Amino acid sequence: MVVSALAVAGCASVYNLPSNQPLGTAQPANIGVGTEPAFDGDVVLALSFSGGGTRAAAFSFGVLNELERVRFGKETLLDRVDFVSGVSGGSVTAAYYGLKRRNALADFRERFLLRNAEEGLRTELSLGNLGRALGGGVNDSQFSRWLDHNVFEGTTFSAFRGDRPTVWINASDIYNRVPFIFGKDTFDALCSDISSYRIADAVAASAAVPVAFAPIVLQTFPGGCATRLPDWVERARSNAATQPLLRSYASALGRYHDGDMKFVKLLDGGLVDNYGLSGLSIGILAAQRPFEPMTEHQAARVRRIMFLVVDAGRGVSGDWANRLEGPSGVDLVAAAADTAIDASVRSSYAAFSALINDWTFKVRRWRCGLSAAERARLGLPPGWKCNDVVAFVDRIGFDRLGAPRSGLLEAIPTRLALPPEQVDMLIEGGADALRRSTAFQSFRQGL
Repeated sequence: MVVSALAVAGCASVYNLPSNQPLGTAQPANIGVGTEPAFDGDVVLALSFSGGGTRAAAFSFGVLNELERVRFGKETLLDRVDFVSGVSGGSVTAAYYGLKRRNALADFRERFLLRNAEEGLRTELSLGNLGRALGGGVNDSQFSRWLDHNVFEGTTFSAFRGDRPTVWINASDIYNRVPFIFGKDTFDALCSDISSYRIADAVAASAAVPVAFAPIVLQTFPGGCATRLPDWVERARSNAATQPLLRSYASALGRYHDGDMKFVKLLDGGLVDNYGLSGLSIGILAAQRPFEPMTEHQAARVRRIMFLVVDAGRGVSGDWANRLEGPSGVDLVAAAADTAIDASVRSSYAAFSALINDWTFKVRRWRCGLSAAERARLGLPPGWKCNDVVAFVDRIGFDRLGAPRSGLLEAIPTRLALPPEQVDMLIEGGADALRRSTAFQSFRQGL
C-alpha cells in the first residue's frame, strides 16, 4: 500500500510556469534599469549579503543599521552605499533596501523579519510531500506569492531605475552550474524584459532551496529582439585559456541567446555562490581596460573602496561527530550541502580578495601613467595623488562577536520564521560585528 502510494505521489510533476516577458523586436536592449554599479565621488561602498534564511536577512539588516549611525558629511554611510548584492535570505534585505533606501530601516523588521514567511508553505514530513519532492519540489510558487503580497507589493525591476544603490539578486542556474544574476546582461541574453519582471520572483529564485522548492523558471526568446551579447562574452567562451568562472558564465549567456536552451531553471543562489561575489568578479575579469568596471572619470577620482561581505552562514552542528553511527537521513543531506557551500565560500572569498588587490594595483598603475593632457581632460585638480587608492575587503560574520555570542547566533536555525528575541539578537549582532571590523574602521578614518 505504501509502495503504491509512493509511486502515485512520485508521478505528480511539480513545476513553476515562466513569468518573464519578451523584449519587443523594436527594443534593442534593456535600458534604464540600473544593473551596473554607479560609483560616484571618491568613495565606493559595496555590500554583499549571504544566504541563510531570516537569520541572514536580520544579520544584514543590523549592518545597515550600523551604517546609518556613521556620519559622512551631511549624510550617513547608509546613503553612500553604491552597490548591494544578495543571496537567498540576504536577497530579501538587499532588494528591500534597494527599493526603500533609508526608509527600509523604519519597517523591514516588522514587515518581514518578524513575520512568518513559512505560512502557506508545505513544511511537514508527509507522504504527499515526499511525492511532491520526488516530482520536482515540495513547494512551487507559494513563497514568491507571499513575498509579492506582504513585502514587495507587485513591484518590478523598473523600480530600480535611478540613484544608488545598484542591486544584484543572485540565483543558481542549475543546468549550466553558474550564478544567475538578475541584471541587464542576463536578460539581454534571454531577449527578455527585466523591467517588467517581479522582484518577488527574483528573490524567491534566490532562496529556492532544492527539494523544498521547485525551480523558478525563465523562458528564453532567441531571435525575438535585436540584442547583442557583449564583446567579452564571445571572447571568453571561445578561448579555452579564459578563467573558468568567466568562461562558464559567458557560455551560459551564449546558450540563452543562441536558443540552445528553451528554459532556465533557477534554485538557491548559495549553491554556486553563497556570498554573492561572482558578479563583481566577472565584471573585473571581463574588463578590457585596467579600471573597469569603473569608468575613467570614476577611477580617476576614487580614493577609498570598501567591500563588506556579510556572512550569516551555518556553523558546525549536530552531535553525530561524537558517536560511531550517523549522520543519516536529513542530517546527511544537510551536512553534504553545508560542506559544499562552506568549501565554496572559503575559496571564493580568498579568490575575491586576491582579485581586488590585483585590480587596485592596476588602477593605481593606470592613474600614475596618465599624461598631463589626460589628467586635464579628466578634470583632475592640482595636487591630485595618483597612488592614493586603497581598497578594503572584509567579511562580517558571527565570529567577530566572540565564542559565547557567536555560538548563540549560529544555533539559530536558517528558517523563514524566527521568534522576535532571536531576530533582535541577530540585528544587534550585525551592528556590533561591523563596529568590530578593523578594516571598516580604517576605511572610516580614511574618508
